[in-house]
Amino acid sequence: MNNTKRITEGALMTGVYLLLLLVIIFMPGIIGSLLLFVLPVPFIFYTYRHGWKSGALMFIASLIFTMLFATVVSLPITLLAGVGGISLGQAMYKERSSYETWAIGSVGFIIGIVGIYLITQLFFGISWADQVRESLNQAFTMTESMFSGMLDQENAEEQLQMVREQLNVLPDIIPSVLAITGIVYAFISQWLTYKLVNRIEQTQFKFSPFREMQLPTSILWYYFFSLILNYIVSSENGMVYLAAINVFTLTGILLVLQGFSFIVFYAQVKKWSKAIPIVVIVLSLLLPQILLYLVRILGIIDIGFSLRQRVEEKK
Repeated sequence: MNNTKRITEGALMTGVYLLLLLVIIFMPGIIGSLLLFVLPVPFIFYTYRHGWKSGALMFIASLIFTMLFATVVSLPITLLAGVGGISLGQAMYKERSSYETWAIGSVGFIIGIVGIYLITQLFFGISWADQVRESLNQAFTMTESMFSGMLDQENAEEQLQMVREQLNVLPDIIPSVLAITGIVYAFISQWLTYKLVNRIEQTQFKFSPFREMQLPTSILWYYFFSLILNYIVSSENGMVYLAAINVFTLTGILLVLQGFSFIVFYAQVKKWSKAIPIVVIVLSLLLPQILLYLVRILGIIDIGFSLRQRVEEKK
């Protein structure tokens, strides 16, 4: 009976996923863009109900049906939704906290995004870096024509050189963009799944207050391992370099969030004004080269040395 129910639910969730995918394909634009955040929900929900093995079977079935009823171009989308969705669903299945689930899901979506990057580059011959450089060159050409008419030759050359230097840096931040995309994608998909599960099962899944955010200790291992890899590998290593810099950026962002969470927690324990942590966070974002580095260290100490417990013991 349980196997029949599991198979039935798997077929239903696969059908829901394919329907959403077809709507996205044939209705591009705002509606399609919004539905991209809903795509992982069937994988999350099914994995949450039956575990990662059942989720993996649904993922394989979705890949097969995607090739049959959709287009080959849709395979990277299924890869992203499946890997990220199974990661989030398994964390919910294991009853992890909301922020642990978010962190695990973010890693899953990052893996999916890196997979899309590799597939589009290896099988479709599309280089994201080259596409960005081409777009930037077009933008620079337009900027050059605008400046040349507005300024004298000496000032125009100086301004254009500054613009050129700024544009040359942009392709290097692609990994950071990918990491931030994975974090945001995981958060929205997790929130939507919480709403769905609460409605169907009358549960109380929700994100706990930000001050209670506590990421798993494994985040530190990911961070330090990727940090070491960043010193060892170079851009010539391709996949290894891309994975290392993405994981380093992702875990770094999560550690900064952990640091901010501790600041809010400490302010509440000391009964400070709510404006103080807000000012600290704003200043950190305005002076990232100095303050964000310190906030990240604070996040590392909070996770690695149970800083909150020590603060609570001294209350």
